[in-house]
Amino acid sequence: MSLTCNGAPLAWRKLAVLASILCVSTVQYAQAEEAVAAEAGEATTSELVEAPVVDNASAYSYTLKQLGAHYPMNLRGVEGSDSVTFDIRADQVVTGARLALDYTYSPALLSDLSQINLLVNNEVAASLALPTETAGVPQQSVIDIPPHLITEFNRLSLQLIGHYTMQCEDPLHSSLWAKISNASRLEIQVTPIALPDDLAKLPLPFFDPRDARLLELPFVFAVSPDNRTLEAAGAVSSWFGALASYRGAKFPVSLGELPAAGNAIVLLSGAGAVDGLTLPENAGPSLTLVSNPNDPFGKLLVLAGRDSEQLKQVALALVSGSQTLSGSSVQVNQVATLQPRKPYDAPNWLPSDRPVQLGELIEARQLNVAGYDPGTIKVAMRLPPDLFNWRQPGVPLHLKYRYTPQPVSTNSSLLVSISDKFLKSLPLPSIERLQADESLLAALQQDDSLVQETELLLPLDSMPLQSSLQLRFMYDYIKQGECRDIIIDNMRGVIEPDSTLDLSAYEHFIAMPNLGVFQSSGFPFTRLADLSETAVVMPEAAGAAEYSAYLTVLGRFGESTGHPATALTVAQAEDEEALKDRDLLVFAAGANQPLLQHWASHLPADIDGQQQRFELSDLVYRARNWISADAQANLRQTRSSLAVSGASASGYLTGFESPLASGRSVVVIAASNPDKLADVTAALIGGEDYEQSIQGSLAVVNGKRIASLLADEQYYVGELGWFRYLQWLLAHHLGWMLLLTALSVGLTSVLAFFSLRARARARLKD
Repeated sequence: MSLTCNGAPLAWRKLAVLASILCVSTVQYAQAEEAVAAEAGEATTSELVEAPVVDNASAYSYTLKQLGAHYPMNLRGVEGSDSVTFDIRADQVVTGARLALDYTYSPALLSDLSQINLLVNNEVAASLALPTETAGVPQQSVIDIPPHLITEFNRLSLQLIGHYTMQCEDPLHSSLWAKISNASRLEIQVTPIALPDDLAKLPLPFFDPRDARLLELPFVFAVSPDNRTLEAAGAVSSWFGALASYRGAKFPVSLGELPAAGNAIVLLSGAGAVDGLTLPENAGPSLTLVSNPNDPFGKLLVLAGRDSEQLKQVALALVSGSQTLSGSSVQVNQVATLQPRKPYDAPNWLPSDRPVQLGELIEARQLNVAGYDPGTIKVAMRLPPDLFNWRQPGVPLHLKYRYTPQPVSTNSSLLVSISDKFLKSLPLPSIERLQADESLLAALQQDDSLVQETELLLPLDSMPLQSSLQLRFMYDYIKQGECRDIIIDNMRGVIEPDSTLDLSAYEHFIAMPNLGVFQSSGFPFTRLADLSETAVVMPEAAGAAEYSAYLTVLGRFGESTGHPATALTVAQAEDEEALKDRDLLVFAAGANQPLLQHWASHLPADIDGQQQRFELSDLVYRARNWISADAQANLRQTRSSLAVSGASASGYLTGFESPLASGRSVVVIAASNPDKLADVTAALIGGEDYEQSIQGSLAVVNGKRIASLLADEQYYVGELGWFRYLQWLLAHHLGWMLLLTALSVGLTSVLAFFSLRARARARLKD
């Protein structure tokens, strides 16, 4: 641990405390090294596979922002704290850790009585002195963390112990503050350990939910795979993509060669073999976990079958029943036909056919908070991308909540926000204000919390597809007077799990093409979570780069739906029967995709070597702020065409209506050469390196730059009721409205004329 006091004189008491902390930390660090060594030795003899002692320790780091502190930590009060979490992979042992801390603190703090504590799992790892000489100035400190404090699941907390006077003080005085930069970096040194060959541990070690980094998992084919083998690989990659979730996933591919280090998925069909990998004679479809011969700490998950059909059955067994597997190898005897998915029933998407309870979206314990200023309750929501929001008042939220009423308060409230956009403040009345309601007071006699209900409408047009419902209880801090101000932690707030959110009034209807919903949700392919109405068209003579792009995009689909692509079809351009009545995802690199020549009239772009052609609209002048709630306002149709030669762009994405079936969609992912397909798939995953997102109907990717060139909506997918569709059609086409009005007036006039004439004749006849 490194502490800097800049020569500031400290009281003897403080020096003694710091000296003891230094001494204890030194002893703890030595004990930690012994504990790690003992743990490794114990694991080697019990559960872990025996492995040689290695010198290949590695290190990685996270900023506090990457760990979840989206804003600088603001520590306030006599005992203010904030925390983040970090986890350690199951196949690693921590040998060292340190925190490079950037911080600032109040000049009013008393140096003898104030400090910043670093806690790991509620254990004090270090204390930082706060000398007056450096107050109010940004500081940096590197703090060593004893490794024995770090477990599999960890909470890193920073706590301010602050005092500004030796007399009675206000525990929430404005001078009691410290700010921790979220650019502070946690560095962790680890040593790998070898896990046993046990399928019961799947998805470990190929995916570890404790690892917050991007998942990079190689796939190995013995030879160039056929379509069924690619379908099997796509099911596995989408499964891992669903597991990786927000982390993102990419899947590099090699043919006939194992990776030099780490883990990999190996797919073997028939007599195919991979150099260095020895398996028992293939007696049928099997799933085997073995060590990587190139790395004693790496693992290989081998899917094998006599042919590609058996291989696909093994893949389906893995993604649908991995929880039932055990041992180092299993034979797959039978896989029952999976039930087909229904539209919009993806596990990750909010149900749109019924009200959904908040308890289905988040654990009940996370709906409970405590304290005067508790943290925000966040309920993650993923919306179906094609909800039709025209003339809809909003999404009904029936909110039930309980709270502890204060004796006296004026501003206590429950704040409701959507993705950091404030929506409404709900008052939390005090006991004083509840005196007039005898029933509420009687309820408080039996329970110290008060139950409230309210109805809210969430504005769908301001909710991103990946939204967060944010609920925060805020209580008044009532001053009692000098030497009587204390903070009693007896405030509680609960959001009832049976609170409901209802999307069932919304129909599914959206203008296409729309690459924005393709990037964020994989739509329209993910409308069915198993991709049963999707065909992937692979190019001729595809290689490792094309296969990697295909698996990475399938992983992206799995991240969206939370379900593996178990019913996907892979085909080539000449398989017309397989392409009919399906949404098509087309991959191309250079001139190896015949469909691009067949459909040249539909394509707004073409990259062939150094020859490039792009259609342009005025979207290029408004690429940062072009999306409107009105679909007609989003149109940026073709105004010009540009053809150039020279250094080509990395690649492009474009969408259009399928020439083979009305209402079906085509998305093309193309690059000038196979190696640049990785730039396009990386842009689909996105991240902080990208200033813009993919939008419109044509987006060009140049390295880390994305340019959306067109937003030419040509067709619609989804269904509306006939009356609502007629309303929408007339509202957007004035000519049809005038014509229908004229016809209605004419028809009414004719009916009135004949009715009146009949009545006149009847009267004259009488």
